[in-house]
Amino acid sequence: MRGGVVLAGGRSTRFGNQDKAVVTLAGTPLIKRVVDRIAGVVDEVVINCRQSQRDSITAALAESDTELQFAIDQTPDRGPMAGLARGLEITDATYTIAVGCDMPFIDPDFVEYLFDRITEGYADAVVPRVDEWYQPTHAVYTTTPMYAACRRALNDDARQLIAPFEYLDIRTISEATINAHTTQQTFRNVNTPKELSMAASELTADDDTTTN
Repeated sequence: MRGGVVLAGGRSTRFGNQDKAVVTLAGTPLIKRVVDRIAGVVDEVVINCRQSQRDSITAALAESDTELQFAIDQTPDRGPMAGLARGLEITDATYTIAVGCDMPFIDPDFVEYLFDRITEGYADAVVPRVDEWYQPTHAVYTTTPMYAACRRALNDDARQLIAPFEYLDIRTISEATINAHTTQQTFRNVNTPKELSMAASELTADDDTTTN
């Protein structure tokens, strides 16, 4: 069984007083774009967020056809690794992809590719790497060992999402392999109002091209 954990518990400080998870991107809430793009590849989607976000995220996803679960942060503001651990704690999936709520261009075909690689059984995690940087919010994990590794890292007061990798068997997806299967656009985040505006312009232009 495949699952997806969408990480939405951050404070969105670069968005001012807005929660970027629920801002509208070309007419659709940002988090809904992410959920819709991975929904066809996974069997369940878990949303990690703070309790105060639940109602607004529920409203943003009201028209989604995907069955959702919420993994509410028990201790907010401990960072994305704690959020992922919370999501992994409640999912029934054997394999789980971690995705940021701000990744509206994530490529479902590449997500499928990553799931195919991990189900070969050679690793606890399949992690793309670009310019020597791991992409932990575009990686697929074997749920149980990754959850255990997250708990271990949290007990050591670590916060970085790559901290659990120290305790796992990692299979890295090289940049050459990435480029053979998708584009760098799949890793793109929307972190600021300016980036939101740019993404909206690109999506509108794509829609116009498709229509014409």
